[in-house]
Amino acid sequence: MGRLADWGNYPVIDAEPLEFEQPEELREQLRSAGAYIAYGNGRSYGDASLQKKVLHTRRYRSLHAFDPVTGVLRAESGVLLAEILELFVPRGWFLPVSPGTKFVTLGGAVAADIHGKNHHVEGSFGAHVLELEVMRADGSIITCSPEQHPEFFALTVGGMGLSGVILKVSLQLKPIESAYIEQQTLRATRLEELMAAFEKSANWNYSVAWVDTLVRGEQLGRGIFMRGRHASADQLIEARARQAPLQGRTRASLSVPIFMPNGLLNRSTMQAFNWAYYQKTPAGTASSVIDYERFFYPLDGVKHWNRMYGKRGFMQYQFVLPRASSALLKPILERISASRCGSFLAVLKLFGEQESFISFPMGGYTLALDFPVTIDVFKLMHELDAMVLEGGGRLYMAKDARMDEQMFEQSYPQADAFREAIATLNSGSTRFASLLSNRLGITS
Repeated sequence: MGRLADWGNYPVIDAEPLEFEQPEELREQLRSAGAYIAYGNGRSYGDASLQKKVLHTRRYRSLHAFDPVTGVLRAESGVLLAEILELFVPRGWFLPVSPGTKFVTLGGAVAADIHGKNHHVEGSFGAHVLELEVMRADGSIITCSPEQHPEFFALTVGGMGLSGVILKVSLQLKPIESAYIEQQTLRATRLEELMAAFEKSANWNYSVAWVDTLVRGEQLGRGIFMRGRHASADQLIEARARQAPLQGRTRASLSVPIFMPNGLLNRSTMQAFNWAYYQKTPAGTASSVIDYERFFYPLDGVKHWNRMYGKRGFMQYQFVLPRASSALLKPILERISASRCGSFLAVLKLFGEQESFISFPMGGYTLALDFPVTIDVFKLMHELDAMVLEGGGRLYMAKDARMDEQMFEQSYPQADAFREAIATLNSGSTRFASLLSNRLGITS
């Protein structure tokens, strides 16, 4: 047994780690009755991959096949997105969808149906998955796709690992000419400017905004809007980039060696950071060509940055509101600012339409907020829950650490059907369940 947590370091539990390198070893582990959940690289924020028995997948990470003509990759679930990028960007291929960190396993990306800055154009990760191999609780392996066993495929993509352990993934990569991004930034003075920028950027592959959650009044929702697209080789200016367009730059990596004192990230330090970050961005629109690491993964340059929140940890509260309810973003930001809790990192994105069984995205705006774990933050989140429900929105299970069963049922239209399907799969003495699924009443 050992202490285990996901990225938010909340909650922390005692867990028995189980590893495997081959499906036969995993099948042997599952012969012992009990509840299990797969655990990749621990980058979900709450308790989605926590259980008394966790099946570590990182040792199961071979690449099986790649078609250089079509860009289809077949790989084991424990491989990191970072490892895929390192190998295939120099060959002219990129991930179809990427979250804000590259240190996510391929299996975790499927289980959470991750989204990125390009959802409004290219959808979520699952839209680019061609086929899956999944080991069920009874040790059998099912091959599924949108055409073969589509119901099981829909249960697995976004199903938070509850249908079984994802073994292999066939993924469609996308071609690129360079390892660089054409980026434009806009300093917006209020929320309405940010939202207008999103609406005017439909022809850009990627768009995202940082929001200052501490300001009030006329400046409410001010922030930095960023949009980008993969740069062609002809757009590269620097000699080094033109000579090797598919070789990105290696960034110097910083590290937070220990947990910082609880309370280090408080309103005063956050206000200072927010002011400096906002002011360093030029007024108006600024254009540049930057390497993909800087555009997609700015926080990955600081190892263990989660330790900045202290040993109490932090929670990410990410919700989505349908377009018809996007006006609720303003009162939500007003409530956050008035609470004086503040969010050190607040990221706004625009989703395109998505119809799926249990995945998080829907057409509308999503806001992700990082809060240190405090009693006041729990009270604030409870109030925000009511506002999100009022607008017909929902919370992202991969980031959640405290949503209750009632909110899950009210915000996910397929909640009952999902629960019934998982109960059918869990009918034996071995089952898949997590702290998250138990809390939401999906499992018991």
